[in-house]
Amino acid sequence: MHKLANTPPTPWHKWLNHGGVIKILEFIQDFIVISLCIGLFGFMTLQLREMFVSLLPPLNFTEVTADILFILILVELFRLLIIYLQERRVSIGVAVEVSIVSVLREIIVKGILDIPWSQILATGSFLLVLAVLLVVRVWLPPTFEGVDPEQKVSQRYKQKIGGNSRSPNNHSLDDQQITNHN
Repeated sequence: MHKLANTPPTPWHKWLNHGGVIKILEFIQDFIVISLCIGLFGFMTLQLREMFVSLLPPLNFTEVTADILFILILVELFRLLIIYLQERRVSIGVAVEVSIVSVLREIIVKGILDIPWSQILATGSFLLVLAVLLVVRVWLPPTFEGVDPEQKVSQRYKQKIGGNSRSPNNHSLDDQQITNHN
């Protein structure tokens, strides 16, 4: 009992390293993302209904095109949230694609002739940067001294899902540890 009185209290930052706190925070974050998915899905259905109403005569081509592109943006955002829930990462490629389609939608809705030249120049520069980011991201070698973080996250996710199923070539970590100790 004397030893317990002399031990210093655990610092507050050590509490964050415990698995329980992190699991609770991840659960809350997953709940928020799932809520966003449900809300986005509901909004997509409302927007889809509005698009079908805009197809009735008299047909406004600009409005229909803007509605279709907006629904595509919402679908891509939904896909981004699903990827986050599956792999616990934000897909940069999908985010860049959503940004490109969003900018192009705004140009189509406003009309290229009605936009000031300075805004067209800024928009063109922005699209060029996004396109370069999308292309360069594919050609870049893996980061972190030969470790591709996205590939590692995907492998961890696949192992987590496939961890319960065993095949002759797929041994669990416990089997490997037992083999190494013998």
